[in-house]
Amino acid sequence: MSDDTPAADKTALRAIARQRRTNFVATLDPLAHRLAFKAIPSPLARRIADAQVVALYMAVDDEAPAQRMAAQLQAQGKTVALPRVLDRLGSMDFLVWQPEDQLVPGPFRTSNPEPGDGPVTPDVIVAPLVGFDRAMNRLGQGGGYYDRAFARFPDALRVGIAWSAQEIDTLPADPWDLPLDIIMTEVELIEGPEL
Repeated sequence: MSDDTPAADKTALRAIARQRRTNFVATLDPLAHRLAFKAIPSPLARRIADAQVVALYMAVDDEAPAQRMAAQLQAQGKTVALPRVLDRLGSMDFLVWQPEDQLVPGPFRTSNPEPGDGPVTPDVIVAPLVGFDRAMNRLGQGGGYYDRAFARFPDALRVGIAWSAQEIDTLPADPWDLPLDIIMTEVELIEGPEL
């Protein structure tokens, strides 16, 4: 699917990508679904080898389940964090999370850890995708939360996770859209240029 017109078309592209995702997940073998995203591929493991704090997210609806990587990341000695939405203006921070920790409800059907010792600075930000393209562009939910987080933590490795069915030929990119460094699907790892 491709389109050359900007903003209004992002809304249409989101609707198409969400429907693709829903259809794909509905037809996915249950075992394949349970195993997807549990293992960190070797190229990604190499890119995050020196990272201390990795920010994941709790999947909502049919999103690719990033939280499944938590156990492997913790086994590698990394601190896992989850986002906490702070307001409706697109602000969020990241809080330390252990898989056994109770989560509290947040805005937009999100869940986050208790504040504990307060926010942490992520070395890696794993973001959910509504859609993506091979130019490493990310189509998000439209609230700008991850765009602002990427800008706030410019040194963090930007990793997007999605089901392969969410790939779009070409996405419109606004000037404030930062490309992803890596995109992970259930079948492949797409790497942008290393800087």
